[in-house]
Amino acid sequence: MKIGIYGGTFNPPHLGHVAAARAVIETLGLQELYFIPAGLPPHKDLPAGTPDREKRLEMVRMAAAQLKMSIPVAVSDIELSRDGKSYTVETLETLRAQRPDAELWLLLGADMFLSLHTWYHTERILSLAGIAAFGRTGEDADAQFSAQRDALYRKFPYARIFTLAVPDVIDVSSTEVRETLSHGGGARFLPPAVYGYILREGLYGTHADLKNLPLSQLRAVALSYLDRRRVPHVLGTEQEAIRLCARYGGDAEKLRRAALLHDCTKRCSPEEHFALCERYGIEPDETERRNPKLLHALTGAAIARDAYGMDDETTLAIRYHTTGRARMTLSEKIMYLADYIEPSRDFPGVEALREACYEDIDKGLALGLEMTVKEMSERGGDLHRATLEALEDVKGTR
Repeated sequence: MKIGIYGGTFNPPHLGHVAAARAVIETLGLQELYFIPAGLPPHKDLPAGTPDREKRLEMVRMAAAQLKMSIPVAVSDIELSRDGKSYTVETLETLRAQRPDAELWLLLGADMFLSLHTWYHTERILSLAGIAAFGRTGEDADAQFSAQRDALYRKFPYARIFTLAVPDVIDVSSTEVRETLSHGGGARFLPPAVYGYILREGLYGTHADLKNLPLSQLRAVALSYLDRRRVPHVLGTEQEAIRLCARYGGDAEKLRRAALLHDCTKRCSPEEHFALCERYGIEPDETERRNPKLLHALTGAAIARDAYGMDDETTLAIRYHTTGRARMTLSEKIMYLADYIEPSRDFPGVEALREACYEDIDKGLALGLEMTVKEMSERGGDLHRATLEALEDVKGTR
C-alpha cells in the first residue's frame, strides 16, 4: 500500500497544491493520500492574520475535494491538534505506527526539498518515507533538484528520492496568493470552494460585500457550503433554472442566485439546523421537527436573506423548493422544478417529468408533486401537508 503524505501550512491551499498532488498520485501510483496542515511550522512563523486552525483545516478539506481522484484522499489534523512545533519526523513516526505495512511517500515542493538536509532528524525522515519532490520544468530547477538529490544520496545512501516536473503547477506561492487576495484578486489561483470560503469568512484581508456579490463570487461562496458530491446537483439546478426562465419568463438572475444557495445548509446536522432555527427565529412545524432533512429549505432561505441580501421573491423560492405550497409563484415553481429535474437527476420517470415541465409548467408541477406523494406513500414517509396542498391547488381540487 503506497500512501502519500502532503504536509504544509496551506495558508491558503491553492491550485498549485492540487496539481502537484494529482501529479504525484498518478506518477507514483499512490493508493491513498493524506493532506496534513501544519500547526506551528518549525521553519517559519505563521504570518499575522493567519486563519485559526479550524479554518485552515476546512480550507484544506475543500482543496482536497478538488482532486476528485479514484483513491481515498483524506485530511488529517494530526499536526494541528499537537502541541508545539509540527515536526515532520513525529508525524511520520505516528503514521508508521498506525500503518506498519504501508510504503510512505512524503510530498515536497521545490523549496522544502532543497532545504530537506536542514530539517529536524533528516536521517530518520528518510528512513521512514520516500521523498516525492516536485517543481516546474526549467534548466535551473532541474539542476538544483539534481544537485540536492545527489547530495542526499551521498549522505543517506538508503534514501528513496523521486523528483518530477509538474508543468501545470501554478507558479505562485501562498504568500503571493495572500497578497493578491488582500487587493481584491486571487480567484484564479484557488479552488473555487476555497475562494468562496475566504470571501464569506473575510480571510486574508478580503472585504467582500456579501449582500451584493456578483454571480461568479456567489457561485464560489455557494460551493464552499457543499459536500463535493452535491456540487453537480447545485450547478445543474442553476442551469435548469436558466432554461425554465427562458421558457416561461421569470427573473433568471434571481433564480440563479436561489439555485446556488438552495442547499447551502444541506450538510448541517439536525442539531445545527435547530440552532439556526433558533438564531433566525424560525418555528418548524411538527413534520419538520420529525424530519430535520426538511429544515435545510428553511435555514437556507434565512441565510440567503440575512447573509446574502436576497429579496422575498428569491428567499421564498428557496423556502419552498422541497415541499412546494398552495398558490406558488412562478419563481417558486421554477425553483421547485429546477431542483427536481436538473441534469444529474436520475430516477424512474424523470424523462417524462422533464418533458411535462417544458410542455406546461403546471402540468410538470402537478406530475412532480404526484411523484413525491407516491414515493412518500410507498416508503411510509412523513409527507408534509404543504405538498398535498400544492398538489390540490395546481390540480384545482383544493
